[in-house]
Amino acid sequence: MKHSSAWALLWSLFLCASPLVRAADVTAFVDVNLVPMESAQVLHAQTVLVADGRIAAIGKALAVPAGARVIDGHGRAFLSPGLADMHTHSSTRGDLAVYLANGVTSVLNMGAPSDLAAQLRPRVNEGRIPGPHIYAAFRVDGGPRYGDYFVTNADEARAVVRMAKTNGYDFIKAYNDLSAESFAALADEGRRLQVPVVGHSVGSVGLEKQLAAGQLLVAHAEEFLYSTFAPSEGASTDALPDKDRVQQAIDFVRRDRAFVTADLRTYAAIAEQWGRPEVPRAMLRAPEVRYLAPAQRIEWRRADYGARKGTLTARLEFLRRFVKAMADAGVPLVAGTDAPTIAGLVPGFSLHDDLAELERAGLSRYQALGTATRTPGELIHRAHPDAESFGTIAPGYRADLVLSERNPLDDLATLRHPLGVMAGGRWYDKDALRALLDDVAREYASAAIGPDR
Repeated sequence: MKHSSAWALLWSLFLCASPLVRAADVTAFVDVNLVPMESAQVLHAQTVLVADGRIAAIGKALAVPAGARVIDGHGRAFLSPGLADMHTHSSTRGDLAVYLANGVTSVLNMGAPSDLAAQLRPRVNEGRIPGPHIYAAFRVDGGPRYGDYFVTNADEARAVVRMAKTNGYDFIKAYNDLSAESFAALADEGRRLQVPVVGHSVGSVGLEKQLAAGQLLVAHAEEFLYSTFAPSEGASTDALPDKDRVQQAIDFVRRDRAFVTADLRTYAAIAEQWGRPEVPRAMLRAPEVRYLAPAQRIEWRRADYGARKGTLTARLEFLRRFVKAMADAGVPLVAGTDAPTIAGLVPGFSLHDDLAELERAGLSRYQALGTATRTPGELIHRAHPDAESFGTIAPGYRADLVLSERNPLDDLATLRHPLGVMAGGRWYDKDALRALLDDVAREYASAAIGPDR
């Protein structure tokens, strides 16, 4: 751990004695088994003190201020960092509540500019609305094909970065149809204004050159299939890369210290629907769809993957091997789901599905959980060194925590049923989380139309 027992003791004594800290504003997790995610080590019989939205002290048998809220783990419960979904397209208050109820305490919104960034985001991040801490990327393309903001030259690209910076966006999301000139300007202006570029492979540039220019995050692992691993002219479109090409890709990702979104569940959901038009409607019958906004259910019905020919099975299996190879090579992977834009991906629930897919691909549970805790925190720190730290349990870090019945490093599924969640120092016990879900289900049921009502 980054703290010493002496430091923790001093902090606990300060909290007990300082007139500046009201006991009612302190939360103490006592006798918990700590999964700090700085390593795979579990620390037993720990006390964690939280004050002013941050972790104040960690240690054994720390003094707890009289009148503090006490959450007793009784030596059985496990406390781990809150989860992060680093590729979302959620835009409703209900989605945010569902994320929180699933233990998701940070999200990166990758959609087009919306009310989420302009209105909901500050209210959630200030604690006025229940939900995860929201980071936001401003999506920019080179033409109107995908309905985004688009730019046609370097001057326009630089202006968009300045606008995004002024409006509080954390990233620029590069999309497929940008010109090489526009992408270079986005990357350069983003570096100057500390609004890094993340996103897709840009057809006119290619991932290797994009990362060399400073793109910080590849938004989908499968982007490598469309760029680095794209078959040469005349080759079979079903051809998959050999080990040498995989190693070359891993080498340039590591060289440029880039992050990659390990979105295996996203691609698996698409593969399940590919050529099977009945699948999206079957997905609409899943129990968690009661927490999906009615407008999004309509979009799921319109999914067109079922009309495609062929199968993605071989590509999905390759992506599993590729993600495993990246993890073992030390490429920093972050979990992301694209929820709820693709049928089968309900906010919050789909993140747990993604962790299960990562374990299925051969990642250890520690590696898989790191994609949704420690590494997202590292990504945000790289992008914005002055931002609040999160992703591990350490003094000074944002108090984003999940209390679970079992050790998630033994069973990731325990995180699907949290005993309680703390987001930015605000505690929601099991009953409060259930109430959040029930409220969303009631709201969406009253607004639903058609057979899903």
